[in-house]
Parts: sequence; C-alpha cells; structure tokens
Amino acid sequence: MTGGDIGPSRSAGSRSVEVELKFDVDAGVARPDWSAVPGVASVTAGERRELDAVYLDDAGLSLARAGFALRRRTGGPDAGWHIKGPRGADGGRVELQWPLGEPSVPPEGALSELAAVTRGPFLPLARIRNERTVFLLLNESGGVLAEFADDRVRTRDERSGAEREWQEWEVELGAAAPADADGRAAFFAAVTDAALAAGARSAASDSKLARALGH
Repeated sequence: MTGGDIGPSRSAGSRSVEVELKFDVDAGVARPDWSAVPGVASVTAGERRELDAVYLDDAGLSLARAGFALRRRTGGPDAGWHIKGPRGADGGRVELQWPLGEPSVPPEGALSELAAVTRGPFLPLARIRNERTVFLLLNESGGVLAEFADDRVRTRDERSGAEREWQEWEVELGAAAPADADGRAAFFAAVTDAALAAGARSAASDSKLARALGH
C-alpha cells in the first residue's frame, strides 16, 4: 500500500467503494420526499439497526493523519472489522472488511494493509453508537439507486472522555446508481435539493469519527 491506497490483493478482506453524501439535521425534522429525484420509483419501509463501533489508532494518530480509519463494529448486515481509506477525487472511499474476530485484536489482514502507515500498537480512539433507520431508494426495476440512513449518533472520545450526540442523514450510492460522473452529479444534486428542502444542512464534519473527536 503506497500513497494512501488500499490494495485488494494481499488481504482476505472483502472490498467495496463507498460514495455518499452527509447532512446535518435537527431532531424532529421530517425525512425528505425523494419523489423528485431522477429514477426513484419507490422507497422501502425503514429498517432499524443498532450499530456500535470502536475506532482504533496509534498514540500519534497516524491513521487519522493519513486519512484512514480502523474500526470494529457490531450490529447491521456488515458487522466486522473495517478499514476505510482516504477519500478519493470522486468523494468515494475504499472500504475493506473482515469478520468480527477478537474485540481488541485487528485481523492479520488489516494489520498488513495498514503496515505502511503504522504498525501500532493500536489503542481505542473513539466509540460511536448509532441508532440507524435505513431506507432503500429503488428504480422501476427494483434496483437500489441509493441507501438513505437516518442516524441518531452518540459518541465518546476515548482520549478526553468528551461525549457528543447529534442526528444526521447519509445517502450512499447503490448498485443501480448512475455509473457515469455526470449522472452521479445530477443524482446527488437532486438528493441535495430534497434534503435541504426538508430542513437539512450540509454536514459540518467530514465523518462521524472526525466529529466524535471534535473536528
């Protein structure tokens, strides 16, 4: 791994690319009307998920400084160890995943992937608990254009003990989302219009982890 890349070859972790928009929202704000978003024919009923994640880094915060995040998360369909890489030019982040394994011992594959940035030792950095309700935005064929997550977040900075909570919305592209840059830009523009019309604001922080740490 060089230059902030995550390689798919030497790790046993599954690989995906996360492309999403985030919005801050006040408690009690009604969820958006997605009917004006191009291609959205229906929206599924909400699915509740209770997520609990512990993020780790070394004492010098080498991962955070390089744009990486290492976490172990329980709850939801993707419970396990995750590495998120730096955000790319298109806003996407490569994510690698391994099974849950031991609570405080990252998988060997994850350690191998991160060795070019740091070899640890890894310490708890933050805990993020999230009451998430997920809705799928579907096209006429039932393909998933995007996943909309309504998140109620509680965090603890494990270094300072500072606790924070907030509500936010995330919209992550699905398998049936536009594949070309122009199509994605138009789709995200319509999503943004719908979210802002409902009362949301552009997210003040780049990630839940950054906000948990006061950034």
